[in-house]
Amino acid sequence: MSAPTERTGVAILGATGLVGERLVSLLQDHPWFRLEEVVASDASAGLRLGDLIEGAGPSADLEVQSCGSELESSVLLSALPGEAALEFEALYTRRGHLVCSNAAAYRDDPSVPLVVPEVNSESLSESAPSVGRIVTNPNCVVSGLAVALVPLQARFGITGLTVVTLQALSGAGRRGLGAWDTQANVIPHIDGEAEKIGRELRRVFGWTFLPSVRVNRVPVIEGHLATVFLKLDGQPAVDEVAEVLADFRPPPPIADLPSSPPRPIRVMHPPDRPQPRLDAGLSGGMGVSVGGIRADSAYDVSFSVLSHNLVRGAAGACLLNAELAVQLQRGVRS
Repeated sequence: MSAPTERTGVAILGATGLVGERLVSLLQDHPWFRLEEVVASDASAGLRLGDLIEGAGPSADLEVQSCGSELESSVLLSALPGEAALEFEALYTRRGHLVCSNAAAYRDDPSVPLVVPEVNSESLSESAPSVGRIVTNPNCVVSGLAVALVPLQARFGITGLTVVTLQALSGAGRRGLGAWDTQANVIPHIDGEAEKIGRELRRVFGWTFLPSVRVNRVPVIEGHLATVFLKLDGQPAVDEVAEVLADFRPPPPIADLPSSPPRPIRVMHPPDRPQPRLDAGLSGGMGVSVGGIRADSAYDVSFSVLSHNLVRGAAGACLLNAELAVQLQRGVRS
C-alpha cells in the first residue's frame, strides 16, 4: 500500500499540554501530515501557539482556538484531559472528523478501537476507519509494553503475566505531583493505573486472563520502566526469547508508516540496562528497550522493558494510529 501523495491537514486538541507539545514537535517535518489548527482551553484561545509552548517551530504563529470551535482539518489528534475529551471528542466525531485520541475517555468503549498497530492493527481495519470515528491508543505503559510482548505472544503464546512499573513524573502531567512529594522518593500508588494497565493489555491481546499489575511513581523525568514476569507455552529457553525479541520487525503495512521504527525492540545485554536517562530516546522515543532477560523460578522468564512515556506511550502512539487510519482509508478509496 503506497503512501499518501498529498499531505493531510490535521489539528491538535489540547495542544499546550505535555502530550500536545510533543505532537507539535513530531508534526514539524512529518511527510504525510501538516499541522493546520491547534485547540486548547479558553484561557489560551486567541494567543499564538509559540507564546504558549517552546519549540513550536513553523507552527508558532498558529492562533489557538477554543474547544468546540469549528475545524477544517479532517484528522484530529487529541491530547485532551479526561472530562474535556469525553465531551469534545464526541462532538467532533459528530461533525464528521476522525479523532485519534491519547485520552482515556473512550478506551473502555467496546465500539471504539484500542489500537497498538504492531499488535492489533486488524481491529482498526475491521472497524472501517473513516470520518466520524474515535480511535484510541492505550495507557502510556501499555503502548510500549505491548510492543515487547507481541513477538512472544505470536511465537509462544503468553499464559500468565505480572508487571511492576516504575513510572516517570511526566506521566502525571505538569501539575500532577509536587516537588515535596517526589524528591528522592517513590510513591507506590497511582490512582486507577494498575487496573487500566491490566484491563487494556487484556483487550489489546484478547487474553482470557487478567495480568497482575503493581505501579510506582519514581523521581524520573521521562521514561516508564516495567519489570515483567511471563509464563509462556513450551517454556522456551532464555536465549530463544532474546532472539525472538531481537528479530522482531513490524508487519506490513505498519512498517511503511513514517513513525514506525524499522527495529522497534532493542535487546540490551548489560545487566544494568535499560535506563530511562540513557535509553528512553531510542528511535526518537518510538523504540522499546528490553534488558535483563533471565529464567524465573516462579514464571518462565522475566525482563525489564523501557519506553518513552510521552512519545511511544502517548504522542507518538496517537500519531502512529493516525498514520495507520489514513493509510487504511486510502486503501479503501483506491
